[in-house]
Amino acid sequence: MSYYKKFDGKVALVTGSSSGIGEEAALHLAELGANVVVTGRDEQRLKNVSERCQRVSGGKKMLAVAADLSNDKDLKNLIERTIDEFGRLDILVNNAGRGELSYMCDPKIMELYDQIMELNVRSVVCLTSLAIPYLEKTKGTIINISSIAAMKPAPKTTVYCMSKCCIDMLTKCMAIELAPKGIRVNSINPAVTETPLLKKKYGDKFEQIREQRSKQYPIGRIGQPYDIANAIEYLASREASFITGTQLLMDGGALWGSTQKE
Repeated sequence: MSYYKKFDGKVALVTGSSSGIGEEAALHLAELGANVVVTGRDEQRLKNVSERCQRVSGGKKMLAVAADLSNDKDLKNLIERTIDEFGRLDILVNNAGRGELSYMCDPKIMELYDQIMELNVRSVVCLTSLAIPYLEKTKGTIINISSIAAMKPAPKTTVYCMSKCCIDMLTKCMAIELAPKGIRVNSINPAVTETPLLKKKYGDKFEQIREQRSKQYPIGRIGQPYDIANAIEYLASREASFITGTQLLMDGGALWGSTQKE
């Protein structure tokens, strides 16, 4: 356990924090001294994550708020609950997202488009807009979890790739707009990362996918949630105070080094 509480007194809100990257980020920020707000749709899992955050923090107050991020009222409630509980917001991690396969010839393509873009893009725009007044007061930071898919097109994932391109451009535009307010905005672009969602997506084929990707990635393995959590720590810290509008590629060299077909 780290006893260097670099985020002591800070409040961090992490979306999609009931499992995977979001859960790891919440635990890591709590360990480093932050009061963390965890949110997702599964109340029991949120409660478990919140309790674990409290334990690793040494007893600091945490907050779990069940929310459907596609619902504007839930987003407003999420921000209000955060401010009511802690009186401030310093770090916003927009992590929640979905990545179903999408075929352009699928008769349901527009239904998929609406669902993916609603969570991956619209909810980020809405939640961020609600958070800006509070982040301005604390000279806070926004970290958007994007994907290598924003930089490297892949078949059967058209809408997901589009949504992550949107997040990267949103990051750059917000960085310019919000810098005069003292708010930094950056994105992290992971390659394949081992999460419960990924395991569920591939099922029995997961180990095959892991082995395949590990051979393709020059570093010899796929990503782990702690890799992304460590990057969040850095981008949220004062050591990164001159960094804004950046896409931090975390892919084990995959984008430039892979010589095999994805």
